[in-house]
Amino acid sequence: MLFFNIVAITTLVPAVRASALRPIRPQQADLSQFSHLESPVALQGVLKNIGANGSDVAGASAGAVVASPSTSHPDYFYTWTRDAALTFSMIVDRFLAGDNSLESLIHQYIAAQAKLQTVSNPSGGLSDGTGLGEPKFYTNLTAFLGSWGRPQRDGPALRASTLIAYGKHLMAAGQQSVVKSNIWPIVQNDLTYVAEYWNQTGFDLWEEIEGSSFFTTAAQHRALVEGSAFAGALGQSCDGCDSQAPQILCFLQNFWNGTAVVSNLAANDGRSGLDANSLLSSIHTFDPAARCDDTTFQPCSARALSNHKLVIDSFRSLYGVNSGKAAGSAIAIGRYAEDTYQGGNPWYLTTLAAAEQLYDALYQWKRQGSLSITQTSLPFFQGLVLSAATGNYSSSSTTYSSITKAVQAYADGFVSVVQQYTPNNGTLSEQFSRENGTPISARDLTWSYASFLTAVARRGRSMPSSWGSSRANKVPTQCQGSSATGTYVTPTVRSW
Repeated sequence: MLFFNIVAITTLVPAVRASALRPIRPQQADLSQFSHLESPVALQGVLKNIGANGSDVAGASAGAVVASPSTSHPDYFYTWTRDAALTFSMIVDRFLAGDNSLESLIHQYIAAQAKLQTVSNPSGGLSDGTGLGEPKFYTNLTAFLGSWGRPQRDGPALRASTLIAYGKHLMAAGQQSVVKSNIWPIVQNDLTYVAEYWNQTGFDLWEEIEGSSFFTTAAQHRALVEGSAFAGALGQSCDGCDSQAPQILCFLQNFWNGTAVVSNLAANDGRSGLDANSLLSSIHTFDPAARCDDTTFQPCSARALSNHKLVIDSFRSLYGVNSGKAAGSAIAIGRYAEDTYQGGNPWYLTTLAAAEQLYDALYQWKRQGSLSITQTSLPFFQGLVLSAATGNYSSSSTTYSSITKAVQAYADGFVSVVQQYTPNNGTLSEQFSRENGTPISARDLTWSYASFLTAVARRGRSMPSSWGSSRANKVPTQCQGSSATGTYVTPTVRSW
């Protein structure tokens, strides 16, 4: 992810940690109890991995998100633009939901990102924007000069979305001048980068494949859509946002093969294309105000549901921990079936993503007061309710009730899988063994903890704000491999 060398390592590395946390014995709790017990452990797991005060990451700069305290086998003691943005997306959401204690940490993150944008690195520098595609840095916010899969073009888009969410809050509170001075310059750079470089290849979120990534393209489209509105609210402009967002959306349709998402194009990877990257894409581009739109692959869309089934089913016979599980039941999910990294195992964050997409879909159906079953989505629904048939079903119908009940149970099942393989102290590693569920690979993975918190939040109907997908879901009749240039500025963060 972000977090590993592009050369596959096949040795299983146990994730062992002595923890002072009070045992929570997750296997002895029901799902709601588990969620209640694990949530503070997961939040502390995140906070302990953020400098400068994180207790597990001594020496990390203020606001630097460390992927994991693990420094060997594997060494994840770096800060990645991608996982930092996703982690702080969760933190910003929690702040907006009322946890005011997190605001100073958000300020430190923003200052750290302003610094990182100016750091010259092997991908380039700020003057032409190329340095913004650098995937990871040392935790003291200096350039990592070693060999790596670079550039990775999702980081700027993800960071822009996270900063926009917080910036919109400040603007609503009358702090427009603070947003203009401290947030807009960083966001402007990231939006300019996306508009200029979106149609060039790069490495995917797993840092293994060079090509065009569905996750990256989806994140780029969202960033430019909300970036345009954000710029306008500030009295600024983002011409590249307006000209390139429709073309990115047009390109995004190329990843759909009729039944599923082919997660990497032009990658020559020899894989089926089924990849949990597509589940992560769907939950990142989830818009709670959207209907079940296929073009943006909303969680409740026919495309996203068809893809969900095929991705999940690709793991059914793959892992020992999934043996004996009936068709239509939740199972442990990895990255992709051909994975060999650390032996190729289930991941906590991908298993949680399978649940989160379904919680998002349930919210969208409830909000619109109906659900539709099409020929595309029919296999997904029949996998849960055999009698499901194509049609439109209002929320007052018995069909709607039986289907949403089944989807809720299915989603909960994925969280229960995570519960089953969570140690008694509640710590979450990167992976768990495909054969016996033992936690392995990097310990205390920040993204694992953040994924648990977002999945549980969606289960509890705590939703992010809309990013405006309904304003930008019309696909141009002809795709163009265009780009737009803009200005890069040196950001500085002053007082808040």
